Amino acid sequence: MSSIPRADLSRLSLMYHEHLPWLRGWLNSRVGCRERAADLAQDTFVRLLKNRSSALIQEPRAYLSSVARGLVIDHYRRRALEEAYLQSLAHIPEREIPSDEERLIILDTLERLDRLLDQLAPRVREAFLLAQLDGLTCPQIATQLGVSTSTIERDLAKALAACYRLRYNDE
Repeated sequence: MSSIPRADLSRLSLMYHEHLPWLRGWLNSRVGCRERAADLAQDTFVRLLKNRSSALIQEPRAYLSSVARGLVIDHYRRRALEEAYLQSLAHIPEREIPSDEERLIILDTLERLDRLLDQLAPRVREAFLLAQLDGLTCPQIATQLGVSTSTIERDLAKALAACYRLRYNDE
């Protein structure tokens, strides 16, 4: 935090005090939970602090709502992943159900993978999912997607490189 200029910290502090109640209300109307809205409001300001661009913000509420909207989308996306995961747990024997710690690790991994897949080009994502989830070979995927096998090989290489970066750059 010491690398952030004092003037930027002052602007951010002023913005925080002036707009936090409004932002909490705005978020509460979207998530329907005061505690979750408070958490998302804090996350919004943390993101702003990390971005270090508070000096450039002309319309604080528009900017804050834009950042918060992305966090709300992430919240609902994570909740959908959690629901899908919990539904999948209902189909396995109780003795094989992961511990709470393992569940958090699995959910975090699923969330990171979901964000990664969302960043891939549509054909790359589809080829990767067909290979990983359906077990199709490159020629089978190429036929299904109507492209050459070499194109699918390149697409899969891109997807795997993204997975590698996710795995080894986040540590």
